[in-house]
Amino acid sequence: MNEDKATRYHRLGRRVAFISLICSAGALAALLATGASAGLRAFAASVVGGNPALTVAVYVALLSAAFDVAFLPVSFYRSYLLEHRYQLSTQSAPHWLKDHLKSALVGLLFAEAGALFVYSAITRSPGSWWLAAGIAYSLVLVVLVKLAPVVLLPLFYRCKPLEKAELRDRLAVLASKAGARISGVYELTLSDRTRKANAALAGMGQTRRILLSDTLLADYSDDEIEVILAHELGHHVHRDIWSSILYDMALAFAALFAARQALDWAVPVLGLSGRADVAGLPVLLLAAGAVEFAVRPLLNALSRAHERRADDYALTMTANAPAFISAMRRLGQQNLAEENPSRLVKALFYTHPPVKERVRAAQNWAPAA
Repeated sequence: MNEDKATRYHRLGRRVAFISLICSAGALAALLATGASAGLRAFAASVVGGNPALTVAVYVALLSAAFDVAFLPVSFYRSYLLEHRYQLSTQSAPHWLKDHLKSALVGLLFAEAGALFVYSAITRSPGSWWLAAGIAYSLVLVVLVKLAPVVLLPLFYRCKPLEKAELRDRLAVLASKAGARISGVYELTLSDRTRKANAALAGMGQTRRILLSDTLLADYSDDEIEVILAHELGHHVHRDIWSSILYDMALAFAALFAARQALDWAVPVLGLSGRADVAGLPVLLLAAGAVEFAVRPLLNALSRAHERRADDYALTMTANAPAFISAMRRLGQQNLAEENPSRLVKALFYTHPPVKERVRAAQNWAPAA
């Protein structure tokens, strides 16, 4: 593995992400400090004749569009230019723009729905709106996890039933042994976007399915694919999906509570007309974002622990450490993974253990007596 190349690639990506985060927070703070947010709210209200709900909708649309346009160069560099520079992307610029616009529209849809619900809750229950918002977020999160493979995924990727009958049956048997009911094994087309490879066990209940990227199917042996899927099944066996959902729910409630406290402080300080004044939306975003950033290292550490446990399950289930090791090494090379990130980088950015750690654990693994 070319460690220097991988390190440079990830360092540049993290640098852009950090700059984007600082600029976004600075822009939101500037909107509040300069009164531009109040001006934007006034303009939105004038467009819709002062209707409160429509004012929120127009404000969110204008703010989202402004941020998307302002940060378009950053997005283009991070997900297109940098990926091409390191020979990871196969996507054309028009195809990238099409994906970006679709992602922006989907994001706007969720932003509008979320803002309308939050400000309706603030109007109805000024003191406990954050609880209602947290409950609504939790319900939507569960629905999205269930419906993502059949609703959101097809918006961006082509997906078809896996044609390799022998591999399909082998993976279905593996899933059955793990107690995971699946609706099928599918091939996900990634090669028109990237050279990276991936696999997943996506969905819940009747929508749960095995997804294998065509980039994985093209270059990996059946043994390697089996052990990669066994890792994903480890998450199912240990109910890691539900654990992650509960972590996200707890984070949402904490972030919303912080947003409520910040909003109560901001109303008199910033001269907002009240808690339900949408001009205070940047306050909510800044407070919630600060909580998310503060607890991110903890959530990453929990995620890495889940990944190590899933690795151990894959090794135990398949008893094929050589296939696991070769798969991890090939994925690391293909996806340009860092071998030795610093402790700080791991804490802030890594939801999975570095490849080198996973390989070392597999080399030291021994089947139980």
